[in-house]
Amino acid sequence: MKNNLKELISKNKQEEKAYADARKAEINNPKTGDKRRDFLKKTALGGIALSSFMGYSFEDTVAETTSKVNRSSSPSELKITDMRYALTAVMGGTAIIRIDTNQGIYGLGEVRDAADVRYALMLKARILGKNPCNVEKIFKSIKQFGGPSRQAGGVCAVEMALWDLCGKAYNVPAWQLLGGRYRDKVRLYADTPEASSPEEQQRLINFRVKEQGYTWLKMDVSIGELKGIPGTVVNGKFWEDNKGSLNQWGDQRNYMSYGNTAHPFTQIQITEKGLEHLQQVVENVRNMVGYEIPISTDHYGHFDLNNGIRLAKALDKYRLAWFEDMIPWQHTEQWKTISDAIETPTTTGEDIHYLENFKPLIHNRSVDIVHPDLASSGGLLETKRIADYAEEFGIAMAMHQAGTPVSFMANVHCAAATQNFLALEHHSVDLPWWESLVKMTGKEKMIDKGFSPVPLDSPGLGIELNLDVIKEHLDPRDKSFFAPTDEWNELRSHDRTYS
Repeated sequence: MKNNLKELISKNKQEEKAYADARKAEINNPKTGDKRRDFLKKTALGGIALSSFMGYSFEDTVAETTSKVNRSSSPSELKITDMRYALTAVMGGTAIIRIDTNQGIYGLGEVRDAADVRYALMLKARILGKNPCNVEKIFKSIKQFGGPSRQAGGVCAVEMALWDLCGKAYNVPAWQLLGGRYRDKVRLYADTPEASSPEEQQRLINFRVKEQGYTWLKMDVSIGELKGIPGTVVNGKFWEDNKGSLNQWGDQRNYMSYGNTAHPFTQIQITEKGLEHLQQVVENVRNMVGYEIPISTDHYGHFDLNNGIRLAKALDKYRLAWFEDMIPWQHTEQWKTISDAIETPTTTGEDIHYLENFKPLIHNRSVDIVHPDLASSGGLLETKRIADYAEEFGIAMAMHQAGTPVSFMANVHCAAATQNFLALEHHSVDLPWWESLVKMTGKEKMIDKGFSPVPLDSPGLGIELNLDVIKEHLDPRDKSFFAPTDEWNELRSHDRTYS
């Protein structure tokens, strides 16, 4: 054991000497800038020698000498130098961005699922040279370029990456920068898989609950379930696509398609026969799951508030956790009408950007639960503000998430720092390579039996990219993989919104 320790001491001294010599050479180099030279002098290594730990046990010595000491970060002198991205194959194309700095540390963010990475790239010229630790200041300068739903993807991606950078610079987890944590693990909710038979569905549910450990599930209760069943929907044929489906994610270029027509304007109605069939679908799942596990619902179809109320009343007796996005979020008064008419909690918010757009729903108590997607709602701090504001009105928060582990971990830190949090969506439960896109930098797992342990011993978001796995799962439309983005360096407009 002593020989091993002597070898460690010798190796450490060699590394320290090489490190000190390299820094001295850079300081004496006439090409080194004054700021960089000052930084090197301020952060000179104080000679952490293993010989000073000779009285320690071997285990204590290794623990002390391998502790994560950030030798290169001087937070007040950090500057953003670059932004690059990789487009993953998650959810039809989800981009991870990397913001680099002059001190070698970088931050990770994510442009929301199925959003254009150019929402983030257009912001590059607006953040170059800025100190990433001034998160709120930078956010205020770029938030004007975010809009509803995926249009806010760029702003939120940058905000995530800034908190990751700031946490790394100060060597603390992101939740600590948000004010501390309320919990040590974050509860997740997962989709209830559909199956071709009741027996198969029971098997899949048992796998989800008993083996994977999820304690909260979500299922779709869509009029899509009524396809091919005559007499269940009024005016549905008019809106069907060429496959005979009511597809809300159909051709986005067809402005007058079913998927692009807001709920109040389709005049689709569900008949009593249709309601009975959907009621049976929910009853089957509730009987399989039991009543100890909450079941949330989503994706009903594009029909008006009257039919939404009829559907909700038919399902009230199953004590569902919530009805989600029954109508567009903008119709605040209609949401109030639905919430007042039914017993089951209501929720919306995955397409709402920023606190100011949540306020009408919260003030009016139009929903029982707010449901932001952090990759649209403004990032970590703005989402915490949304939750805190809702808490003042007695409204809880659940969190929508359908992206890569980068966005997932940003949500975990925000949820940890938020008191009125209920559950976080995990949309890629059955994607075998999803978790391996990143590596956890601390001791905790990313997901453990239906919960996500809050990182307690790793800075920032607590993850690093697993580059080999990302390369294997790039979106085929863009294989550039963190290539230079110099064409986005130049600022070409004056952005102030007032004269």
